[in-house]
Amino acid sequence: MDLEHPDITRVRRTGSPYSERRQMYVTDGLGNDVHSGDEILKLDDEFYLVDELSADAREILEQLGAGYEIAK
Repeated sequence: MDLEHPDITRVRRTGSPYSERRQMYVTDGLGNDVHSGDEILKLDDEFYLVDELSADAREILEQLGAGYEIAK
């Protein structure tokens, strides 16, 4: 029986250690990498990765009218 770690199998199959569902989306307004499935705050044409924002920054963006979305 030949066992192989799932990450190695995925790299052999796709060339990437990450799931096909978690592909690079783009970088946010602060230069953070955003992937599909990540929570973002969107304000006009800009968006920001929620996990990288302080509570104060989130509150300010919310007051300016930013809305929460999931990156696709």
